[in-house]
Amino acid sequence: MMELACHAWAFTDRSLEDMLGTVARLGFRNVDFASGPHLDFESAAAQPGVVAQHIRSLLQYYHLNVTDLYLMLPYINAPEPERREEQLDRFKKLLPFASAMGTPGITISPGILHKDGPDHSLARSIPALLEIVQATDDLRISFEPHMDSAVMSPEQALLVVEAVPGLSITLDYAHFIVQGYSLADIRPLLQHTSHIQIRQAVKGRLQTPFDQGRIDLNALMHDLAREDYHGGISIEYMTTVGWHGMMPVNTIRETVKTRDALRQIRSELVTVRQR
Repeated sequence: MMELACHAWAFTDRSLEDMLGTVARLGFRNVDFASGPHLDFESAAAQPGVVAQHIRSLLQYYHLNVTDLYLMLPYINAPEPERREEQLDRFKKLLPFASAMGTPGITISPGILHKDGPDHSLARSIPALLEIVQATDDLRISFEPHMDSAVMSPEQALLVVEAVPGLSITLDYAHFIVQGYSLADIRPLLQHTSHIQIRQAVKGRLQTPFDQGRIDLNALMHDLAREDYHGGISIEYMTTVGWHGMMPVNTIRETVKTRDALRQIRSELVTVRQR
């Protein structure tokens, strides 16, 4: 069964404990954790066991499981070699924390789009991602194609995942929908996808309220069922208002609406399979 999760970035205005408590009170049993206000990289690298144990104790208290850890390291493909090395070194130093925390996988950015253009930015992403995968033995490593990154089209995403053995995709549909891509355009990525993030969006707006979005969740879920997808689906409304037209939303209300819609479709899919 496809497991639903809630992303920590929906509640960046809350403390770690309040964020986890909110996710639990919304009826979730899974949470996507991420860099940002809820995770201090320096502390996690210096004291991985201590920081991980604190988080795990809160997860246990709220009966939550971690479905993914997003480490936003946007300069793995920087033009400057020393900056690339710093980011890759930081990733490696965070691996003991990730393992101690108990995450089944890590999502990373393929690196941002730099001033020397998309071709150079993408060319530097691939060896960096190769090094990241080679440094990791026991965790799923996936990258998220996203706006302002070196990987923004389905074609680029396929190129990267085919060039880096062992790498999979964390698929955030909104980052393609905002550019005008359709579900059919995205479908070839599903066989390489190990984690999914979802919120409503339209062309020109990276986030909308649920009722104003144009992502056909029924078609999306049926696509996943046909692909026999068994990974997590994380509902990820965000607070970065204005980024590529991202609309302000009540993250609790929109998360609940999306949760209920996905639960209903998932239930119908299970019923059909049992006939």
